[in-house]
Amino acid sequence: MEIHEEAWNAYPYCKTVISNPGYMKDNFFIIIESLHLPDKGDKQNVHELPPDKLKLREVIMVDIASDPITSSDYKLSEDPNRYESETTGRGPLTGKWISRADPVMTCYKLVTVEFKWFGLQTRVENFIQRAERRLFTNFHRQVFCWIDRWHGMSLEDIRTLEERVREDLDRARRTGEVRGMRAETD
Repeated sequence: MEIHEEAWNAYPYCKTVISNPGYMKDNFFIIIESLHLPDKGDKQNVHELPPDKLKLREVIMVDIASDPITSSDYKLSEDPNRYESETTGRGPLTGKWISRADPVMTCYKLVTVEFKWFGLQTRVENFIQRAERRLFTNFHRQVFCWIDRWHGMSLEDIRTLEERVREDLDRARRTGEVRGMRAETD
């Protein structure tokens, strides 16, 4: 099975579309839209959903410091409750850290999943939504705990890093072993 991923980065807005055009065609897609805003997560409809979609939307606040994570995902070096940045002095994130954090940025994510397959649709769509939340939680924990690696980078530095990572990923896909997050069961 072949999965296609297309991504557009027009920061502060980013969009990723995952599909299977060869087999499931229009019956499967995941669309992840991200909007980064300098606030504490208090905006109600940043993706400007129409009323019919707004009624279906479920808002899930991801707290990188307090939300539970699986023991297989836990790494002491990526625990925002314990990490303190040497360059910025930020952290550890404890208690009601969100109300005290300054500066702060919220990454509003809209995840749309469609998996049209009779008898499996709801189960697979719910599974994907849970997996995306887990992925976002773990990724944003890492982003915070790796702050000393990226804080102070210029846009040119970031683009250079992105190119190096792209090359590393291409090389790993050609020659490396399969890596990544394993699915959690119900």
